[in-house]
Amino acid sequence: MPCVRYAKSMTRLRLDYANCLTDRVGEHGLSPNLLNDAEPVMNTLTHRLNQSKGTGWERWRDLPFGEFRQSHVKQVKAIVEQVGPNIENLIVLGIGGSALGNISLHNALLPATYNLQPSDLRSGPRVFVLDNVDPGYVGQTLAEVRRTDPDFKNTIVNVISKSGETAETASQFMILRSMLRNALGENHAARIVAITDPSQGTMRSICDDEGYTTLPVPEGVGGRFSVLSPVGLFSAAMCGIDIEALLDGAAEMDGRCSEPDLKKNPAAMLALLLMELTKKGKTNHVLMPYCNALYSLADWFRQLWAESLGKRVDVDGNEVFAGATPIKALGTTDQHSQIQLYRDGPNDKVIGFIEIEQFENDVTIPSGLGVESLAYLEGATLGQLLMAEKRATEFALVESQRPNFTITFPKLDAHCVGQFIQLWEITTAYSGLMLNIDAYDQPAVETGKVATFGLMGREGFRDWKSNVEKALGTSDNVIV
Repeated sequence: MPCVRYAKSMTRLRLDYANCLTDRVGEHGLSPNLLNDAEPVMNTLTHRLNQSKGTGWERWRDLPFGEFRQSHVKQVKAIVEQVGPNIENLIVLGIGGSALGNISLHNALLPATYNLQPSDLRSGPRVFVLDNVDPGYVGQTLAEVRRTDPDFKNTIVNVISKSGETAETASQFMILRSMLRNALGENHAARIVAITDPSQGTMRSICDDEGYTTLPVPEGVGGRFSVLSPVGLFSAAMCGIDIEALLDGAAEMDGRCSEPDLKKNPAAMLALLLMELTKKGKTNHVLMPYCNALYSLADWFRQLWAESLGKRVDVDGNEVFAGATPIKALGTTDQHSQIQLYRDGPNDKVIGFIEIEQFENDVTIPSGLGVESLAYLEGATLGQLLMAEKRATEFALVESQRPNFTITFPKLDAHCVGQFIQLWEITTAYSGLMLNIDAYDQPAVETGKVATFGLMGREGFRDWKSNVEKALGTSDNVIV
C-alpha cells in the first residue's frame, strides 16, 4: 500500500448526515435507533466487501494499490512523456464510463477557462471529450481542432473502448482515423492512443494490425468504475493533473470504508441512509455541488447510481424493480429553479450537498456602491456568499422536513477528488448488497444496443430492425 502524502486531518472528506435523522426532519428521517440496530448488518456487509475486494467485478477496488497502481501509473506516464511534448489538442473518444469520468476529472481539476488559455499558460493540451454522436457537436469540435492544427501534427486521439464495437465510439474512431490517415498517411499511428482490452476484441485486433499505442482496460473493472484506471488517468496526466494524488486519496478513503464501525465508515453510513430513506419513499436522490467545478461529478454519479442499482430482478431472480433516480443540481443556480419543487413538491427526495471549505481563489465584493440595501455584501467574498446560500438552503429544507446530507471537501484538489470517487463507488457496492442485486451488470442497456445494430444494418441483427418497426411502426398520433 502506498504511503499517503497528505496530512489526514487537513484533507479528509467529511459526511454530515444529521439532517437525515428524525430529530431534524421528523417522520421523514431515520431514527437513531434504526442506525444502532443496523450496525451488526452493516458490519457483516463490510466483512463481505473486505473479503471480495479485488476479486471478480470488484477489481476496481485494487486500482489505488499495489501492482495494479504501479503498472498503470508507469505505463501512463511513459506514454505521456512519449507523446506529450508540443501537443496542442487531445481528443478523447468514449461514451458512458469511458467519458464521464474523464470529463469530471478535467472539470474538477483544471481551470474553467483551460481550453481558452494560450499553450504557455496551460498544463497540457486542450482537451475535447466527444461523448456523443450528435453531428453538430462532433463537427464543430473537429472544425475547431483543425483550425489550430490542420495537419493533425500536434493532436492526439485517445479512443477508449474495451471491445471496439460500441457504435458511438466506433463511428467516431472511424471518422478520426480517416482524417488522420488523410493528413499523415502511415505516420498517423503515432497520433493514436487506444485504451482497450489487453488481449482480445475488435479494437485490440485493430491496434495490433495498425501498431497503435495502447493502455489496458483492466479485467474486472466495468466502465462506470474505471475512472481511476488508465481510462481516466491517461487524459488527466496529459493535462497535468496529479494522478498519484488522485490514487492516494482513493486509497485513503478505501481504508476508511473498510472500517467495521459504522460511525467511522462513510460509505457504509451513506448506503444505509440512502437505502433506508428509499424504503420511506425517498426514491429520488439529488447531488447538488456548491461548486461549478464539481458539477460534472454529479453526472458521473448519475451513471454510477442508475446503471448499478436500477435492476428489475434481484440475484435470486425475484422481480424487485430496484433503484432510485439520481438527479443533479448546482448551487446556487438551482436554488432558483429546483428548490421550489424540493421544498413544496412531493417529499420523495434526499438531497446531497457538496461544499468546499476553502476555495483557492476567492473574490472580494468591493465597497462604494452606496446602496443601503446592498451594504451587507460589501467586503464579503463570493465564497462566503456561496456558503451562506448553501447553509440557508439546508435550513429551508430542514424546515420543510426534507432529508439532506453534506459532503465537505476541505479544499478542491486531486487528493479530495480521489476520495470522493472511491467513496461513491464503495457506497454503490454496499447498496447493491443491501438491495440483493448485481451492481455490476446492465442488462437493460443491451436492447437499445442491439436494436441500433439492426437499424444500422449490421449483419446478424437484421431481425431487430423488423422488431423495432413492428413495435413502433408509423404513428397517427402526431400534431403538426
